[in-house]
Formats: sequence, C-alpha cells, structure tokens
Amino acid sequence: MSSILTNNGAMVALQTLKGINANLNKTQNEISTGKKVATAKDNAAVWSIAKVMESDQSTFKTLQSNLNLSQAVVTTALDGAQQIGDLLVQMKDLAASAGSDANDFGTVNEQIVQLKNQIVSIIDGTQMNGVNLLKTNPVGSSTSFTVLASLDRTKGETTTTAQTITVNSVNFEEKIEGVTLTTITNAATAQTAIGEIETMIEVAKKGAAQLGTAAKRISDQSDFVSRLADSLTTGIGALVDADMEEASARLQALQTQQQLGVQALSIANQAPQNILALFR
Repeated sequence: MSSILTNNGAMVALQTLKGINANLNKTQNEISTGKKVATAKDNAAVWSIAKVMESDQSTFKTLQSNLNLSQAVVTTALDGAQQIGDLLVQMKDLAASAGSDANDFGTVNEQIVQLKNQIVSIIDGTQMNGVNLLKTNPVGSSTSFTVLASLDRTKGETTTTAQTITVNSVNFEEKIEGVTLTTITNAATAQTAIGEIETMIEVAKKGAAQLGTAAKRISDQSDFVSRLADSLTTGIGALVDADMEEASARLQALQTQQQLGVQALSIANQAPQNILALFR
C-alpha cells in the first residue's frame, strides 16, 4: 500500500543516516583528538581508570625529581666524607712522622691542627639545600633525612600508602669535629695521637660507606619510579588512545555509507511523487 501521509521507506533511511552520521562524528573526533575515550561520556569506566593512572603518573614524575634532588644531597655528603677520610690519612702520616725524637714536634702538631680545622670546615659546609648529613642534625633537630620514595596504590582503595627512604646522619660533628686530639710534644704523644686519628678514620670510612649505600638506594628507586611512570603512560595509551589505522579505514567506510544513505533517503522521498502517475 502506498501512502502520501506515511513514508516508511524515508523513515528507515533517515534513521539509518542518523546512525551513520553519529558514528562518523565519533570517528572524526577520535582522529582529531587521537583518543577513543576523550571524555567520561565516551566510556565512563575506562575514563575513570585512566584518570587515576594519569594522576599517579604525574605524581611519579614529581617523585623522580625529588629523588634526584635527594640523591644530590646524599652524594654531596659522600664527597665530603671521602675528602675528610683523605685528610685524616694525611694527619695520621704526619703523626707517624713524629715517632722519632729527632722530629720538630711543634711543626708537626701545627700541621695536624690545620688539617683538623680544614676537616671542621668541610663538616660545617657540606650541605645541599640546607641539608647536611655530616652534622648531628641534618635538618632542624632531626638526626636523619627522609625522602618520599613512592606512593603505593592497592586495588579497590581510594588512598595510597607512602613509602619513604630514611638516611641517618653520620654525625661527624660529634665523632670527628668534636674530638680533641692529643697535642704532639714527643714520640709518646705522637703514638697516642695516631690511635685517636685511626679511630676517626674508621668513623669516616663507615660514614662514607653508609652514605654510598644510601645514594645507591635512592638512585635505584629513582630509576624504578621513572620506569613505572613510563609503564603508566603506556597503560593509559592502551586504554584511551585511538587506533589511527582502524579509525582511518572506518572513516572511509562511513563516508561511503553516508553517501549511500543520502541517496537512499532521496529515493525514498521521491516515492510519494510517483503516486501522481495513478491520477493521470
């Protein structure tokens, strides 16, 4: 039955064309933005997961910067500790040279005093951004230096758990700077001074080893956080990025369908005019 009031063919063609146009607009948006999930209305669940991952990725980049700064703090202290160790060896050599009664004890003692003063200067000046791990209190009244190393997220939890790395002071201020050496006046006092300097050398050696271990741990954590941030970036891309090859092929197919849909609607709209032939 033909009708001039109801054109079923046109309605079907129109609905089909609307669907094609909607898919075409979506595909064009994917191509222009590079994302298949650009907003929450595209896919609320995936968008929500991607936003959490983006937040974590940004935070890990910040943590990496903080870890790099903290590594510089520890490395600065390590350099100071190693230099102090070298000066202490020089002091020991000088004291050992005074092991004979034929030496000028006053000159040797004065050289040792000057080296000790240089060590004190290094201890007091070895700081980065106000943090000095060679002193008793590296930061304020604290005896340690703490850096935020990671924020761990558990599935199903909205909060994260902070993981930190703590670097204790090697306390050269008390164990080396605070030591009063025996004044060398003869071979006997030189032997006493050698024993005192050897004790400080042991402190310097252990302190440098402790700082070296801490610097390595911070460096490893920085590398891990960097890799984790990159992994999150890859994961986010897998969730929301558009497959450009697929989008390109889909765009061409939809453009062809659109042309056919317009043609079909045009044909359907002409159908009522054919009824006029019945009345001629």
